[in-house]
Amino acid sequence: MLVISRKVSESILIGDNIEIIVSEINGDHVKICINAPKEIPIVRKELLETQTLNREASVLPRQQAID
Repeated sequence: MLVISRKVSESILIGDNIEIIVSEINGDHVKICINAPKEIPIVRKELLETQTLNREASVLPRQQAID
């Protein structure tokens, strides 16, 4: 894992076509902008984790009913 410090309006590049820009810092909140090609999905991690938990929960009762 790479950890770096950035100030407002500073950015980092990932590969040749993804740029992460610090847009605003307000207390413990940081707003970032992501410039990336449209074909690259950008999803907040907590949403992905929730989707996974929901998918697992919807399958579990069906498996128990079969047993």
